Amino acid sequence: MEQESELVTGEAVVLDVRAAKLASRGLAMMLDVALQLIALVVAMLVLSQVAAFGDEALALTLFLVTVVLIMVGYPVTFETLTRGRTLGKMALGLRVVRTDGGPVRFRHALVRGLAGFFIDFWALGMLGVVAVVTSLLSPNGRRVGDYLAGTLVIRERMPAARTPYVGMPPQLAHWASQLDLTRLSNDLALAVRQYLSRTSELRPEAVEALGYGLAQQVAAAIGAPVPPGVPSWAYLSAVLAERRLRDQAKLQPAVQYGPAPVPAAPGHPAAPGQAYPQAAVQPGQAAPVAQPEAPSAPVPENPFAPPG
Repeated sequence: MEQESELVTGEAVVLDVRAAKLASRGLAMMLDVALQLIALVVAMLVLSQVAAFGDEALALTLFLVTVVLIMVGYPVTFETLTRGRTLGKMALGLRVVRTDGGPVRFRHALVRGLAGFFIDFWALGMLGVVAVVTSLLSPNGRRVGDYLAGTLVIRERMPAARTPYVGMPPQLAHWASQLDLTRLSNDLALAVRQYLSRTSELRPEAVEALGYGLAQQVAAAIGAPVPPGVPSWAYLSAVLAERRLRDQAKLQPAVQYGPAPVPAAPGHPAAPGQAYPQAAVQPGQAAPVAQPEAPSAPVPENPFAPPG
């Protein structure tokens, strides 16, 4: 059974993540142990050649060192190089992170590896009994090594959510059309899109904090601060929607518009490449009266007003 876990970042923002429980962690551990046993068998075959020459003490010493290196070095090396994933965790879609949501480093992986060998599983762990009991008693499925290292195992593979359409707030359409978006990087635009797609899944305080941080980054990139009275999500939606409109305009082919053709009189076809002549006013007919242009829509006094 998996449930959401609350992680608090250094900026006091609560993150909702999916903590991996005993079943998924146990299956990942079984895959890792199988790979470690294969490595041990290969090491024993190599060391048996050393013992064949009569130096059994050296062979025994090398075997013990090899066991420690494989059982401890395997998880420490992989979790350090891959930022929290062993081969078994990769197969199950798991990752080790710090309790503040950040990636683990060598010291976290080393503490977890040593605790796993001496306490959780092998030396004093009674073949994993200590790890199983601790994980069952922990609300987030943490073992002794996780408590000592300050880490947590989470699930990375979540059901793909449908990305909502990012629309243009009507109050900000005119303002956004005057922005210079050439310095808005693709990575920052992707981060904004991911934030806007997850606003319904995050807590209100997390939405406000993350939106404010992204809005400040976007404002620094495009040189346009957030207008007064506009929430961060509306500001980001306007910028992203305007960027999408401009990208779509670049993909459309340019269309040349010329004067509207007028049908020629019978027997006088227009020459190729020439516009049709305007029809002359016949005697006795009133000249056409120009229709007054429709008044343009009034511009809102405050285009930065937040959407209703």
